[in-house]
Amino acid sequence: MPFQGRGILAGRRRTGARLLAGALGIALGPMTAAVPALAQLPSEQRAVLRRGLNITNWFRFPASAEPARLRAYLPDTAMAEIRAAGFTFVRLCIQPQVLLRPDGTLEPTRLAVVLEAIERLHRAGLGVIVDAHPESWYPEDHPEHRQALFDFWRGMAPAMRRFDRSRTFVEVLNEPIFRDHAVWAALQLEVLAVIRTVLPLHTIILTGADWGSLEGLQQLRPVRDPRVIYSVHDYTPGVLAGLASFEPGLDAAAIARLPFPVTDVAACRATVADSAHARSRAIGEFYCGEGWNAARLHERLATAAAWGRRHDAPVMILEFGAHAHLNRPARLAYFEAFGQAAGREGLGWALWGYGDIMGFPARSGPHPAQLDPAVLRALGTGS
Repeated sequence: MPFQGRGILAGRRRTGARLLAGALGIALGPMTAAVPALAQLPSEQRAVLRRGLNITNWFRFPASAEPARLRAYLPDTAMAEIRAAGFTFVRLCIQPQVLLRPDGTLEPTRLAVVLEAIERLHRAGLGVIVDAHPESWYPEDHPEHRQALFDFWRGMAPAMRRFDRSRTFVEVLNEPIFRDHAVWAALQLEVLAVIRTVLPLHTIILTGADWGSLEGLQQLRPVRDPRVIYSVHDYTPGVLAGLASFEPGLDAAAIARLPFPVTDVAACRATVADSAHARSRAIGEFYCGEGWNAARLHERLATAAAWGRRHDAPVMILEFGAHAHLNRPARLAYFEAFGQAAGREGLGWALWGYGDIMGFPARSGPHPAQLDPAVLRALGTGS
């Protein structure tokens, strides 16, 4: 059915969503009232959602969408290795375009592979967050992308009814941008209401605008739903963790020499002083002057935890990482500081990611990635 025709159905569905939202005590629209979230995770879910790993390239940017190739990406031995390393759940990043057909339904054979993957991960002892993780979608500007988000969950949510809700979780959308936070809040609540029509008891993960950042979370008003979690992504400081990837053309080798923690500003600045690239020197020197250390990192995570306490709303850090090309002492110290801060604040977390340069880089062989024992020790997954 063309998009214009589906829009009529979407309007009817949104009307139904508003009725359901009213029954749940959810106010839809940009003027959503601030109300207590009244969300308390059962103890078994808290145990499951303790330490996670993003599975980044299975159903996102797959080398092939052919079902047999998809099925073979992550063998059972790799799943067992992830669990044995101390991870309690995975965030299964699903690019909706891999499943969506032009008529807005999900391709049944590939959907079956996704559902089989969830079952296999459960058998390995892992919880699973099913994350709608699109690429090149801009729902803040394109109505057809909003429609596609509704279409995805209209097909995926009923398929998830079979799974144990103590180990299976739903994430509405990865990293919404949305310059207008109220517009995103209204859309997110409509999608939440649609999912709730078929998954009334599953725990659903919400997030703020601005790429799901801490700043976006602070602009978000919690909903009156007892089964929600709020997600934050944090790669701060981006100069260090991401090797300043926010600005192309920098001297990445020089930036990779920066230390963490910064204990001597002059010594820190000396690590980039020999770079021939003036802008890279300036960015590195600015990082040094900010004095990043474990305490500053803890301060950010404590801010997220305080938002959760203030609103009686569980918060998790569902993406963080540090570039594998960063000098190893700084990288391991960063991971240790992050893991310890999250533990002190009682925040579950998920590293980005498995088969990704920010976590455990991709490799050839029977397993898509190798779990670095030093990174695992720094994160404290064995404790």
